[in-house]
Amino acid sequence: MRVALFSDTYYPQVNGVARTLKRLTNYYEEKGIQYKVFIPDLQEKKGDYPNVHSFTSFPFLFYPECRTAIANPKMIEKQVRDFSPTLIHVTTPLTMGLYGVRCAKKMNIPLVASYHTHFDLYLNYYKMMWVAPLLWKYMKWFYSHADRIFVPSAETKLHLENHGFTDLSIWSRGVDCKTYSPAKRNLQLRKEILNDEKKYIFLYVGRLAPEKDLDTLEKTIKYLPQKLKDQVKWVIVGDGPMKNDLMERTKTEDVVFTGYVTGNELSELYASSDLFVFPSASETFGNVVLEAFASGLPAVVADKGGVTTIVDHDQTGRIAEAHRYQSFIHHIEEIVKKDHLNNMKKNVLQMAEEQSWDRIFDQLISDFREVCFYANQSQMSG
Repeated sequence: MRVALFSDTYYPQVNGVARTLKRLTNYYEEKGIQYKVFIPDLQEKKGDYPNVHSFTSFPFLFYPECRTAIANPKMIEKQVRDFSPTLIHVTTPLTMGLYGVRCAKKMNIPLVASYHTHFDLYLNYYKMMWVAPLLWKYMKWFYSHADRIFVPSAETKLHLENHGFTDLSIWSRGVDCKTYSPAKRNLQLRKEILNDEKKYIFLYVGRLAPEKDLDTLEKTIKYLPQKLKDQVKWVIVGDGPMKNDLMERTKTEDVVFTGYVTGNELSELYASSDLFVFPSASETFGNVVLEAFASGLPAVVADKGGVTTIVDHDQTGRIAEAHRYQSFIHHIEEIVKKDHLNNMKKNVLQMAEEQSWDRIFDQLISDFREVCFYANQSQMSG
């Protein structure tokens, strides 16, 4: 197995797609699977990474974490030919994805695609729904080249099937229970945040952008009943175009903004908190919810998107009505009032321990081999 991976985002960027792909290439190295990564030049890049080809780029207009690459297709084709992959994997429908599709077709190499982002749902938040028909036309054309399309959740699979996509398989997500663990709880950090005045830390981790439904988060913070509000400190982890606006709208509340946080510092913030609140209704999966679970945090999430396949209502958290802060407040109150946190903590830890990255990647590679087998059979019979 030799895999050429094409993506418009990659490590050290901190979005969910980049982190998943870096974990995938780490798995390739552990298993001795040869790979090459083709990505735009990333501003965050610090030093060289093995097996990575990068190309001049600029930020994608609506989603700066993905960058638009400018490259000579013949140069990419030569690099791919020199590597001689048995499979090409495209992960984003932007320029690098297009280069990957082109190489697969020109060289007659089996092609798989993975779908990570509901760009169509983002349009609503950016008041651009008029683009949706064109977007879907393009997406169907792009993904039609793949021998198989991998999606992160059953919800996402149904979403694409409803738009006429076929050849879909689920590639779920896992969590590292050593990196994210209740053992990372930092009592000194917790004391500093609570300042001996509060009882609970409620946590949000994610991009601070419209598609995360931060209006619902802001109103949940603002309209939390006074009795509970007096016991809660909010910690908002992440950065993005709405950070300053959200800070302005919550500046009189008990809210701490940390900016982007990674590594052990992030693990400690998860483990030192009490409840994860995540209103986004546009997730294809929701990696941060699994990270919260592994850290011992129940979650209150929206009833739309991939997060609904992670949270078991009233067992590992609560599922609130999307876009309705009143519903989020109700479920937060119920969890605290009924003292569900301890019971839910046991459940979320058990659920997280079952989500092994190795098991998930083993299945993905098995699916890759199956795609290669059937593609080769088809070529021989043709």
